[in-house]
Amino acid sequence: MKPVTISKTKSKLRNIHDPDEALKIYFSFTSTNDPSTSPASARYAQELAVRRLAKSHRFSDIETFLESHKSNPQITDEPYVSSLIRSYGSVGMFENALNTYNQMTDLGTPRSSLSFNALLYACVHSKEFDRVPVYFDEFPEKFGFLPDKFSYGILIKSYCEMGSPETAIEKLSEMEGKGIEIGVVMFTTILHGLYKKGAVDEAEKFWDEMVNKKGLTPDVGTYNAKLWHIHGGEPEGVKALIEEMNNAGIKPDTITYNYLITCYCENGMIDEAKKVYDDVLKAKGCNPNAATFRTLVFNLCKKERFMTGYKVFKQSVKMHKIPDFNTLKYLVEGLVKKGHTLEAKGMVRTMNKKFSPGLLKAWGKVVDDLGLAPVEAEEGVSPAEEDDDSGDTDTKVDSVEMEKVST
Repeated sequence: MKPVTISKTKSKLRNIHDPDEALKIYFSFTSTNDPSTSPASARYAQELAVRRLAKSHRFSDIETFLESHKSNPQITDEPYVSSLIRSYGSVGMFENALNTYNQMTDLGTPRSSLSFNALLYACVHSKEFDRVPVYFDEFPEKFGFLPDKFSYGILIKSYCEMGSPETAIEKLSEMEGKGIEIGVVMFTTILHGLYKKGAVDEAEKFWDEMVNKKGLTPDVGTYNAKLWHIHGGEPEGVKALIEEMNNAGIKPDTITYNYLITCYCENGMIDEAKKVYDDVLKAKGCNPNAATFRTLVFNLCKKERFMTGYKVFKQSVKMHKIPDFNTLKYLVEGLVKKGHTLEAKGMVRTMNKKFSPGLLKAWGKVVDDLGLAPVEAEEGVSPAEEDDDSGDTDTKVDSVEMEKVST
């Protein structure tokens, strides 16, 4: 049998919501044993399959699926066991992750910072932040290995999530004493933690210490942490910080521009927000993400510009960046309210294909409440043709509205 490539497998898994189909795709990939596949890519495919099961609340099936891997001869390979620990953690099944880590001695699998970091990852993704410092003090000494910079990165994130960025800063000194590199991601995590806590003066002092005194170079994520803090204020401040980024040779990303768009919207500058979307996100190759589309669609609905919202929705479908359920509910209700029944039905058809099984029941209730019975395409018009931009009749609607979105 010809090997199935990991890229093709991941593409299929990302576009499949049925968990049984996801498992079939995964097993088809593993059975062909593509020799070019990296462990990280194989792990990613495994996690995607697990997440599909989790969305259908099939946690017992997840346990059966992952536990079956323990009979594989690869179980003595630490990267292989680490992938199981991470997969459990990615869907919040922390006790299973911890049990797997504790089983490694019996399984004959060596421990290092690799599996330890997988366990810490499981803590964070299961929101068991308080366990990270405990395991940090216990397991390296117990099993005879040293935490690496990634271990410290997760520890720092955990302290920040627990509302203690000051303790995270203390860990930087510990790292320096051990000769462990302090990376920009750690810097960004602590900076955001300080801003989130409202410790603005401390955040500015921390920036000065790390950037101006120690020479750490901020990246786009670091500037986005600062933008998160100021984007609720005046647009001039946001624009000035983006200009500072450009002058420093740091290219703003989608999140950067989402903050600017949000700021414009909160200040009632809707045309300016639309211009950022049209000119910057599209023209400069900085692709809009789901948060961008959610912001646009929601605020269009807020101003009852439902047909323009429908146009933006169709673009989000093409880019596979569909907004959240509540925003789409707002849009379809608005379309019906304004008499745009054909567009509403077209939207229903699309979302019946795109929503996961867990959301289809709720979506079905919305459809029933609006009286939008399941429909076929209008005679002589295929669903694909109806979804084409050329079919839009809303030629008089101008700018879009946007709402604050957490990025």
